[in-house]
Amino acid sequence: MTTPPGAAVRPRPRNRRHLIVEAACQAFSRRGYHAASMEEIAAHVGVTATALYRHFPNKYALFAECANVTVDRLVAAVDEIPPGSALTAVLAALTRVTVARRASGGFYRWEARYLGREDRRVLGAKFAHVVSRVAEAVRREYPGPDEDLRAVAALGVIGSVTAHHTPLARRQTEDVLLASALGAVTAVPLTAPDVGRPVELPARPAPRTRREEILAAAVPLFARDGFASVTNGQIARHAGLAPSALYRHYPAKVDILVAACLQAAGLLAQAVDVGLRDASGPREAAVALAAAYVAYSFEHNALTSVAEAEIAGLPADLQRPLILAQREHVDLWVERLRAARPGLDPHQARTLVHAGFGVVVEAGRRLRWKDDAQHRGMVTALVLGALGLLPP
Repeated sequence: MTTPPGAAVRPRPRNRRHLIVEAACQAFSRRGYHAASMEEIAAHVGVTATALYRHFPNKYALFAECANVTVDRLVAAVDEIPPGSALTAVLAALTRVTVARRASGGFYRWEARYLGREDRRVLGAKFAHVVSRVAEAVRREYPGPDEDLRAVAALGVIGSVTAHHTPLARRQTEDVLLASALGAVTAVPLTAPDVGRPVELPARPAPRTRREEILAAAVPLFARDGFASVTNGQIARHAGLAPSALYRHYPAKVDILVAACLQAAGLLAQAVDVGLRDASGPREAAVALAAAYVAYSFEHNALTSVAEAEIAGLPADLQRPLILAQREHVDLWVERLRAARPGLDPHQARTLVHAGFGVVVEAGRRLRWKDDAQHRGMVTALVLGALGLLPP
């Protein structure tokens, strides 16, 4: 094809592969691996999908490249810090690179399960290196129990910035996250009065109808394999039904996912009511809220994981009520945290609330969601440290 006379010739950028990876990381972070398409990634870069396939043979190869690039940046950040450097220097380096790439780094938290076994192994080894560098500094400066867990909690704080769009200035965001990460690191197992009384949540209702049985069968499958990978046939087998029977209760698989997300929101609301019932003051209310959220996350971790991981891939009309419920929950946290710490502005408080959620995700995973009173108390203490609510 010849260029028309007088037409401007647009040079092919030398960094096109880099531009493709950046666009893909943002698309995967915003919409999830399965919902993001090669066409939308290509359009963002300004090329055709055919041109995209000259760089990557398929979407999975591009996804794996994004995962490696994301973790490689963290590895590079800690490796640039000389061994023996202060913990603050290590955490500040990780915070800078994460905040700078907040729009493209969020997919790794939930979407990495779609990687193949070998890719997960490679990525896991890289992330373990990052954790070890943080834990080494923790061990040196704040020796005590659970140093690796405290290191992971600090990384959960830093990584939380990829999950929200709170409009703090970049430098202010870095400062808030760094202080929060250090707060989590200094948290040690506390006494019961410090972390609040144990929270006894209402049990998840036993399935009594076919619809409830289908939902109970689907949630563990979604949590383990991801919504897009689970078939109606698998759900039917686990529910003890013929596949055709599913459609009498849920017209489409996505309706099961929506029901799971709504159930998660309802159970979380119950947990909050129980936690705040006897709170006697601003700090006590914030502590009770943290303890209730930790209890909910451990007791219903499969359901919580599904609700958090899959909401981005839902159609906009189905997302809307679920996102509204999430925002209302965050607003409650912000209100309680600012009452306990009046010096915080709303944006700082919102950033810290998401940091607390990040602690729960990463610390819970580190503990393999083994649900007992000790683990709940440990994670609650880490959240309180991240929120700046530990006793002086």
